Amino acid sequence: MLKWILVFLAGALVGANAVYFVMTRDAPRPRDPLVIERTPVPSSPDPAEPADAIPPPAPQPDSPPATPRLPAGSAVPGPSGLIVPVQGIAASELSNTFSDARGSDRVHDALDIMAPRGTPVLAVTDGHVEKLFDSKQGGLTLYQFEPGGTFAYYYAHLDRYAPGVVEGKPLRRGEVIGYVGSTGNADVASPHLHFAVFVLGPEKQWHKGTPVNPYPLLVGP
Repeated sequence: MLKWILVFLAGALVGANAVYFVMTRDAPRPRDPLVIERTPVPSSPDPAEPADAIPPPAPQPDSPPATPRLPAGSAVPGPSGLIVPVQGIAASELSNTFSDARGSDRVHDALDIMAPRGTPVLAVTDGHVEKLFDSKQGGLTLYQFEPGGTFAYYYAHLDRYAPGVVEGKPLRRGEVIGYVGSTGNADVASPHLHFAVFVLGPEKQWHKGTPVNPYPLLVGP
């Protein structure tokens, strides 16, 4: 009798294990509690090239207009009634240096008006001081806008500014704005005024414009 009881218990145990195996073989295994899954972190951008880097400010120009010149033979669109911007210099004494070469890749686009150092420089017409600027090439410079905002006048190589000349100051035709010098890249032995006229673009930026030959504007037709 005991033998049959042992046989029955052994069979019941084997059957129970078989049922458990069938029920659990396809069930997902629980995660190992020691394994921690981490969300991938995007790598940081190269510090040398930050994603939102702000570009450095554009360098200020050393001379005015970098835009194309007016086509040859175009009518001069410049203003009338300009005076020679150096005191004591007659229009007949001017030389047309507008198209002279400067280096191997640049045209003058201005007049050089020779005069002794310290000779007063005059505003060629009414307007205001738009910009005072000290550049490597032009030295002490002054940019004047005329009242209509169409033309700008550029005075360079100044020895110094006249007293009271500041940005925004209204100017009257013939008013002293500075003095002839040789600052910037001018020859110290040859002080002169570098004078340029240019047509402003729609942005009205003091350092951009289309050069106009000042010679016929000062000398006349």
